[in-house]
This record gives sequence, structure tokens and C-alpha cells, in this order.
Amino acid sequence: MSAAEPLLEMRGIVKSFPGVQALRGVDLSLRTGEVLALLGENGAGKSTLMKVLGGAHRADEGTLSIDGRVTPFDSPLDSRNAGVAVIYQEFNLVPGLTAVENIFLGQEVTRAGFVARKQERERAAALFKRLGVEIDLDVPCRRLTTAQQQLVEIAKALAFDARIIVMDEPSAALTSHEVERLFEIIRDLKRHGIGIIYISHRLDEVFTVADCVTVLRDGRNVGERPVAQITRNQMIELMVGRELKDEFPARAVTLGAPRLEVSGLRRGRAVRDVSFAVRRGEILALTGLVGAGRTETARLIFGADPREAGEIRLDGNVLALRSPQDAIAAGIGLLTEDRKLQGLVLRHSVRENFGLPNLTWLSRRGFVQLGQERTHFARYVDQLRIKVPNQEQRAGNLSGGNQQKVVLAKWLARNCDVLIFDEPTRGIDVGAKYEIYLLLNELAAAGKAIVMISSELPEVLGMADRILVMHEGRVTGEIADARRATQEQIMQLAVA
Repeated sequence: MSAAEPLLEMRGIVKSFPGVQALRGVDLSLRTGEVLALLGENGAGKSTLMKVLGGAHRADEGTLSIDGRVTPFDSPLDSRNAGVAVIYQEFNLVPGLTAVENIFLGQEVTRAGFVARKQERERAAALFKRLGVEIDLDVPCRRLTTAQQQLVEIAKALAFDARIIVMDEPSAALTSHEVERLFEIIRDLKRHGIGIIYISHRLDEVFTVADCVTVLRDGRNVGERPVAQITRNQMIELMVGRELKDEFPARAVTLGAPRLEVSGLRRGRAVRDVSFAVRRGEILALTGLVGAGRTETARLIFGADPREAGEIRLDGNVLALRSPQDAIAAGIGLLTEDRKLQGLVLRHSVRENFGLPNLTWLSRRGFVQLGQERTHFARYVDQLRIKVPNQEQRAGNLSGGNQQKVVLAKWLARNCDVLIFDEPTRGIDVGAKYEIYLLLNELAAAGKAIVMISSELPEVLGMADRILVMHEGRVTGEIADARRATQEQIMQLAVA
């Protein structure tokens, strides 16, 4: 094979689902030892295209070639046998099995009809040594960190000599140090001739790790460029189909009286004597490194966890919050960090998810008024531009950005006085982020008090009026004027 010939070539890939045209003749090429960044808004077709490559979906039209030979993929096994490994955002590991057992699951090393445990263990140890990491081979994968589970997935790919590895949002739940280690591993895989398709909404990472970029929009390939020949703004314009001058919309800030006040919140070592106030019309950012206690603080305010000490006041009135139901009734809403596990019931329809926190006013004599529920939800579908074929679509079938909009819709309908957004744009594309930023500004302008928990420092600096930084359960500093702050200032407080 010549150096110029693609390792992987997908041509004219078409895929439809009931009511949805997911892919409209998509082309994609990947060369040996290349990192190709696959970009696009949520719902652009990235995941569907990779599921076609991984054998989970069968294309309606189009061809897929490896080393210039057309290779039909009718199942995930066909894909794996062709040397393709897909590492999905939600890892495909059996939590109760060890790293060794997961790596060789379905491809066990046997001798005389028995699994050769010692040989498997030696091979697993060699794989992790190649990756430059140490993993406890005897503990269930559920006890490994997210970064370690990701390494187990990479080791699985290497165990069957994968030549093409797809990484879907691989850095979404990693710390900055873990992301750097991931990049080192990717560079090493490149040196061994492995082609990598890297899907991410973090454009800074694309410039760090990728060689080329392919952009999808509405199921079509709208651009292919070497990374060295494209700017960040050009990437964004290709993704959203329009010029986006500013990533963070400007707004005029008019602050009122304190709306939410917490004092002396405490729960073990996770939250230690946390106090702050949020005023009407204010966006307060709560930031810090992973494990700083931000989410734990939000859960205490929302009544999801019992607090050992502390007081919560809304508009000057002390609240007795013993459960999320108490918080919702008081006018507090929480958009959880993990929308799939805690923000939505994925098996239920988007309409049913919308209605869950609003049943008190959507019900009459114990029965949900379905017509009223549909009418109200339809208004938010239009307002938030939620891409959904119908209201009975299962929430689990939506893209990440549209799932987040459904979560937003149900809390907007509740008309909460205080809204806590925990990582509101994690795993969401640039265009959807901008829409959520606009919505945050509108809510603040309407007098709501907004607490925004975010690990994205550009987002913190671009959206917040004031910043609180946490470290090991404590507030270690406050930056009163977020517009004049720097990432260095925040990091100094975050590691204090």
C-alpha cells in the first residue's frame, strides 16, 4: 500500500431511522498513523457514522474500504476482525470483571480448552507497560478511575491488534493531567502506525493532538482540512453553518438583592464550612479541580444529600430542605452533571421527562393532563430548538445537546427562582453551547439567581459575574470581577 493510499475510506454513507435522515452521503478518509478529528454539532451524524464503522449500524447506502478493499460490516464482530476498535463515551466494560477479564472477554487465551489465566495476565501487564501505566489487575473495573477504565478500553483494542481506533469524547471526564497522559498515549499509537479518529467538542484539543479535521453538519461532510490550515473560528463556522463572532454573548448586568444564601454548609470532608450568596440577576461560577466539592455542595443545596451543618436561605427565608422535593417546592432547580444517570429517565419519552418535576400543576385529580403537557412542552421545543421527531421519542435516543435542552425545558417550566447548572455544556457542541449561554443570560436578566459549576475555565471567565474557587471541600478564594480575571488566578486558588 502506498503512503498516500487511505487506511480507511468511507464513501457515500447513507443511514436513515424512522423520521430521521442521520447520514446523507458522508465521505471520510483516514491514513496510517494519522489522528483525524471528527467534529460537528450534536445530531450532526458523528456517532451514527462511527456506529456504521463499528458494525453496530448497517449503512443503507455507501461503501467502506480498508487498505483499498471494500469491506462490508454486518456486525461488530466483522468490524473487530477488520481491525477497528470503537471506544465509546460510555465505556463498554463489565464492571464486575477485572481489567484482564475485560481485555480478553470474547477473545480468551486458551490452552487445551481451558482459559490460560497466567498467559492472559502476562499479556495484559505487557499491554499496560506499553501504554506506560500501572493498573491493578485484580480489582473489578468498577473500582478503577475513569482514566484507568479508558486505558483498559485502549488495551482491549491493542489486544486484538486494532489498526483503527475511534475515541468518542475521550477527555470529557478526565483531569488536565490525565488528558496530557492520554495525548502522550495517542502520539505513541501514531508512531506504531495506528490510525485514530478523535471525536471532541473541545477545539483546543484538536489543535494539540490532531493532524486533520473532518466536519459534519446535518448528516453531511461540509469540510476537510489539515489542522495546520484551519483556524478555530473557521472550525466553528463549518460546524454551525454561520459566522459566530463571539463564543460568549455579552450582557448588561443589573444585580439585585441576595436571593440564595448558604452559610456554614458541611458534610464530612467533601464540603467543609462553605458559605456564599448569589444575588438576583447574577451568574456565580463555582469552579475548582475534580474532587474539590462543587457537585457535593450543589447536592446539599438541592436536598439530595443530608447536611451535617449549615443554613440555606431563599429571599431571606430559612429553608428546611430534607429532599429534592423540598428544594423544588421552594423554587430551586438542579441540572445535574450526569444528565443520563441523574437528569433524565432515558427509557421514557421526552414528553414524560419534561413533565416529571411539573406534575403538581400538570395533573388534576391524580391524572396527568396529557394535552396540557404536550402543549407546554411544544412551546419549549420551539423556544430551545430541540431536535426531536416527536414528543414520544425516547430521551435515550437524542444527542447529548438535545438531551440537555430537554433537562433545561423541564426546569424552565418549573419557573425556579434559583437554578444550579452543574457542567451545563459538557459534551455539547459549540452552537448548542452558545444557545445555552444566551439562555443563562436571559434567566439572569429575568431576576433568577444562577450558580454555574464548570471545569471549563474559558467558560467560567466568559460567562460569570463572580467566581468562587473550591479546593478539598473549602472555598479558597473569590474573584469579584470575573471579566478581569485570568486562568492563572483561578488555578492558583484551585491548588491552594
